[in-house]
Amino acid sequence: MKSTPLLQLSGEAGGGQILRSALALSMITGRRFRITKIRGKRPKPGLMRQHLTCVKAAAEVCDAAVDGAELGSQELVFAPGKVAAGDYAFAIGSGGSTSLVLQTLLPALLQADGPSTVRIEGGTHNPLAPPFEFLAECFLPVLKTMGATVELTLERPGFMLAGGGVLHAAITPVKKWKTLKLRERGALLEGGLQGRIVHAHLERAIGEREIATLVPMLEWDRSQFEWVDANSSLGPGNAVLLRAAYEQVTEICSAVAQQGRSAEKVAGAVAKGMKAYLANEAPVGVHLADQLLLPMALAGKGEFHTFAISEHARTNMAVIEAFLEVSFEVTELERGEKRVKVRGR
Repeated sequence: MKSTPLLQLSGEAGGGQILRSALALSMITGRRFRITKIRGKRPKPGLMRQHLTCVKAAAEVCDAAVDGAELGSQELVFAPGKVAAGDYAFAIGSGGSTSLVLQTLLPALLQADGPSTVRIEGGTHNPLAPPFEFLAECFLPVLKTMGATVELTLERPGFMLAGGGVLHAAITPVKKWKTLKLRERGALLEGGLQGRIVHAHLERAIGEREIATLVPMLEWDRSQFEWVDANSSLGPGNAVLLRAAYEQVTEICSAVAQQGRSAEKVAGAVAKGMKAYLANEAPVGVHLADQLLLPMALAGKGEFHTFAISEHARTNMAVIEAFLEVSFEVTELERGEKRVKVRGR
């Protein structure tokens, strides 16, 4: 493979997002990169197990040469080879997020020369990452409108700290990316507002307290909540998912229980997120906005409306612009909406 200039990146300002985006873009473009000060401002800087799995998985998919792929490493050099379609299996070895590992690999495998399958073992419901349901019901349906076909199944849920959750993805390469134009939600679907309590090996009273907190905060009826039995999980866990399904888009706000955090605080946090979404008319929520930037850039142009741009998203834009000949533009609109547009340079 022809040698390419080494792209220099700093991971000091962000978390794992900079690394994951760089890995995905490196695989797609064939561009080598060096990232220093990985997670430099975090209490435990450097590569954690979840990030290391992303690096090793990316390296396997594209036969990359890697230097610095060790736990705690704050510097990494990644030199990609050719992306190969295939049947892959990766294990994080903890409750680290399976979703984030998949999102690292997905853009490259969607542009591979054949279909692929990926099995990832770890945490499917992690406090610091999108849960399985977000990928399946929010992110992938939008990707489908852009020409990407990904079938996602949950074999077994997994929580912190036991992990052991398993997701499977069947990925069909994109023939041609379609331009995304997501400006409106459309009408709310019948039964579109729904809550779920995902529960494993814990007292039912915890979920009941969460529902008792959510009902008055959201002004929803108790009948809008359902229980999801996750007792096939290897360890205990609890997650609250709130879903708003519209004609053009679905939003899921989530919170995963953590030791020392009360059921009321878990429910209150997720209710706050859903109330913020319902109080606006922009179709794309904060987390979905972050995830749509790369596929939109691969299409070469597109736009969506959102009501908030996270630091994750701004970091993601900068990394994408470093690898691809595109530029992002964020415009303030009426009612607090923001238009995010990408175009070729």
